[in-house]
Amino acid sequence: MTQQRLKLLLLVCCYFFAMHALAANPDISGSKKEGISVVVIDPGHGGRDLGASFGNAVEKNIVLDIALKLGTTIKDNYPDIKVVYTRTSDVFIPLYKRADIANKNEADLFISIHVNAVDAGSVQGTETFVLGLHRNDDNLEVAKKENAVILLEDDYNTTYEGFDPNLPESYIMFETMQEEYQTQSVMLASSIQNEFRNYAKRLDRSVKMAGFLVLRQTTMPSVLIETGFISHNNERQYLTSEAGRTRLAYAIFRAFRDYKSEIEQRSSFHLVTENNTNSANITNGVTNTVRSDLPLAKAGNTNQQQDKDELFYSVQIMTLTRKLEVTPANFKGEQNIFRLEGQNLNRYFSGNFKTIDEAKMEQKRISTKYPSAFVVAFKNNKLISVKKVTEH
Repeated sequence: MTQQRLKLLLLVCCYFFAMHALAANPDISGSKKEGISVVVIDPGHGGRDLGASFGNAVEKNIVLDIALKLGTTIKDNYPDIKVVYTRTSDVFIPLYKRADIANKNEADLFISIHVNAVDAGSVQGTETFVLGLHRNDDNLEVAKKENAVILLEDDYNTTYEGFDPNLPESYIMFETMQEEYQTQSVMLASSIQNEFRNYAKRLDRSVKMAGFLVLRQTTMPSVLIETGFISHNNERQYLTSEAGRTRLAYAIFRAFRDYKSEIEQRSSFHLVTENNTNSANITNGVTNTVRSDLPLAKAGNTNQQQDKDELFYSVQIMTLTRKLEVTPANFKGEQNIFRLEGQNLNRYFSGNFKTIDEAKMEQKRISTKYPSAFVVAFKNNKLISVKKVTEH
């Protein structure tokens, strides 16, 4: 055999070996499939923690059934998605362990399901919460009730660093929480409320924000759903009926389906700034309409593409389904606004900064106009995790 033929044979063998290895281990290339692959569903309460109760209607039983129905529906429609439950029976699970289950399974989504109750029998409707500092006393009261379960845990003062669910001052800790996943959480929460209103025909009490311990330690988009009030006669009958719980579960599934579709189309987002007449640059599927006073391109050269690896920070001020022109008139006089444009969602940001400290100063300034503003990071003109940036 000639030396040339021997080299050719070795190359062919190497090729087939590499293809075999790649087939046996698809992640060998270092790429990771984007999208939703793991969902953790958390039926609230359980065991000695009954949750809300009214007569024979008990929260821990109602939410367990809704959770199991939701998980089954997800698995039936998306067999490749791993569904993990924090509990599948009537057992007591501490709040910190529920978050730990989600984190250890590297979940892409955490859904906690609950039922509400108040003294006033006229109050009804569904509401979905995301983590944050409460903006009114009603939200605080809901958080107090859900957080009170820690009083049943051993040594809760140590576990939760002295947190007292009944003291309003304890909730100041949520003011400085990193809101890294808030946009995605709000996206899912909004979809859930839409489905409750349009599909399940429930009263919509909107998306809200409050300090829930069960959401505090999760490292993924997370929501806490209050599926209705068992203190309301009609809602109690609905929640305790098989048909009612089935419809609520399917409403949540429909919202999950829409959220999954939106998340998996993230690459379709486009950056848009005030001057829409400037030339556009294409970078990894993201369109930049460049304005000279924003560091999407170097000042003085609107056609110059930003360094592919350049990192910058900004402050997200709002997320809307409708598209607003990024002019000062639409943003309370603010001039450095740009839009990240998706198929069904538009995100709005203020400024571009080289350091996170500068972005935090901007957040503090603009929070007087937009209280929910939070710092985000961009690399290669794509949103990335602030936590990942600060860890390096």
